[in-house]
Amino acid sequence: MEQLTHFDEKFNKEKSPVILLLDNITGEANIGSIFRIADAFNVEKIVFSVTEPNLDSRRLQKTARNTHKSVLYEFIQDAPGFIRDLKDNSSVYALEITSSSIPVENFQYSEEKKNVILILGNEVSGINKELLEISDKHLHINMFGQNSSMNVAQAAGIALYEISKTIFAFTKK
Repeated sequence: MEQLTHFDEKFNKEKSPVILLLDNITGEANIGSIFRIADAFNVEKIVFSVTEPNLDSRRLQKTARNTHKSVLYEFIQDAPGFIRDLKDNSSVYALEITSSSIPVENFQYSEEKKNVILILGNEVSGINKELLEISDKHLHINMFGQNSSMNVAQAAGIALYEISKTIFAFTKK
């Protein structure tokens, strides 16, 4: 057994049809981590809304480990308008515990829609109500401890893992 370096790994470089929509995520370490996770899952892009990230932040850069330079991203003012513009070709999922949310491991991919938009919400207040209302479905991560929420970057990693398993299994059929 030999531990491989970044240059020796043999992972398949498949592009994911996922667009991450970050609704007012402000923590620089969280944003840096999400860039790194987005790179790991090769998402199409990250879309920031409400709060524009400070890409000059040392904390963001350290956490992102230069992925903020390779992952496509954009900043928008009108997230509901962005979703409405893409809704014909995209399924929209909000990662939020709601009365109608389903476990993320029950995510089902459909090739009818080209993209998956995954909305992640603010570290304190979550996803704004208007975005929840225009989402096709709400997803949650089953939790077994006392707390009912987790760090947004960690939640993004778990959700992208579950979603990617389904998407790539579907596309290999």
